[in-house]
Amino acid sequence: MILVYVNNITPRLKYIFDLVFTDILKTSYSITDIKTFFTNSDGAKFNYSSEKFDNELFIHSSDLLFQTWIEKQEIEVTDWNGLKIFFQTDSQSDLPFDIFAASFYLVSRYEEYLPFSTDKHKRFKASDSLAFIHNFLKEPIVNKWVDKFSELLISKYPDLQLPNRHFHFIPTIDIDNAYYFKGKGLIRTLGACLKSFFHLKNNFTRFQVIFGLKKDPFDNFRLLRKVHANYKPVYFFLIGKYGLFDRNISIKHKRYKKLIKSMSRYDNVGIHPSYSSNNNFEVLKKEVNNLSEIINKEVTKSRNHFLRLKFPETYQSLIKLNIEEDYTMGYSSQIGFRAGICTPFLFYDLTKEEITNLKIFPFAFMDVTFIRSLKLTPKQALFEMKKIITEINTVNGTLISLWHNETFSNINEYKGWKFIYQEMMRFFENF
Repeated sequence: MILVYVNNITPRLKYIFDLVFTDILKTSYSITDIKTFFTNSDGAKFNYSSEKFDNELFIHSSDLLFQTWIEKQEIEVTDWNGLKIFFQTDSQSDLPFDIFAASFYLVSRYEEYLPFSTDKHKRFKASDSLAFIHNFLKEPIVNKWVDKFSELLISKYPDLQLPNRHFHFIPTIDIDNAYYFKGKGLIRTLGACLKSFFHLKNNFTRFQVIFGLKKDPFDNFRLLRKVHANYKPVYFFLIGKYGLFDRNISIKHKRYKKLIKSMSRYDNVGIHPSYSSNNNFEVLKKEVNNLSEIINKEVTKSRNHFLRLKFPETYQSLIKLNIEEDYTMGYSSQIGFRAGICTPFLFYDLTKEEITNLKIFPFAFMDVTFIRSLKLTPKQALFEMKKIITEINTVNGTLISLWHNETFSNINEYKGWKFIYQEMMRFFENF
């Protein structure tokens, strides 16, 4: 048990302490605002306040965790022991920065509540983030800070025993297009044929698949089960109405329903809310209900299509629908840690100043980011994956990857990527 002294116990403070001690360090702690109780207590403890006293371990607190409003913060990023830090403190503090305020700023996505310019899909741009601008997006910086803090605690209290933590992998697969040729209907099929009029080989393959003479290139679900034999992946199915950015086959199609039911028997299945549902709660509600009817159980996991995420509205909508886990936290244009962390964490609603029960599972990289945004070859991408995975392993964190069933097709822009995924897994299975 670690005892913490604070001037005032606030929801923000309780939230970030829960994250640091309970979720990351896997240890127990208690908070007190009674100075005499703190000073008379034995065992591991530290003072998180604005005043240093005695020889206790002291972390000078900034104002952020004691505020109840949202405003632009004055942030200066500097280097310390090879790490980027901000919310710097004075020389009396045993850490040169307020680790708790800095962690809260990143994990709460404070900067995404402030005014910002969006990309064409109305998303917060990775290039505008503090982490990208100061070159620490590819580091699970919060986990690294916490490791440094735990070293400080142990140096002060050598008898303090912290539980061992281990690297963990959660594979996630988005099903934007269950099939390349099958189930598209007469009009979409004829339109695709006309579009590929001069690509006779493509149309020949199309009709081979439609008439059952050849396997659909995107139908890689048996392979995915085999690849993930030792894991429990999460599959997110797009079931919204057909539109400009929502191009899966109809949820009314028997083959699609059968696929979803089949996958839900073996693995975790979540909703992949459509592009249009991000701005329409009723559409989102209908999609969640439709998926629930198909799998015959409550839908508790979600990841937004196109990674459209708006604070706090997106998460407030999910909470209303009793969604328990969201996997949208990441960028489409860059790899790395959008919230600065590789540990699942609860969503803190800054507009309501409350800790919610919605757990956020941040992913580290996505296949199409390498292919379309960064334009890397499979081998170049594998090199970047290994660096990210090594960072996560160093802090005994959780690797969450985002892949699509199309990427295993080994055709067109996806050629060679199926094998890279398996190489990625072989890399960390040796840890």
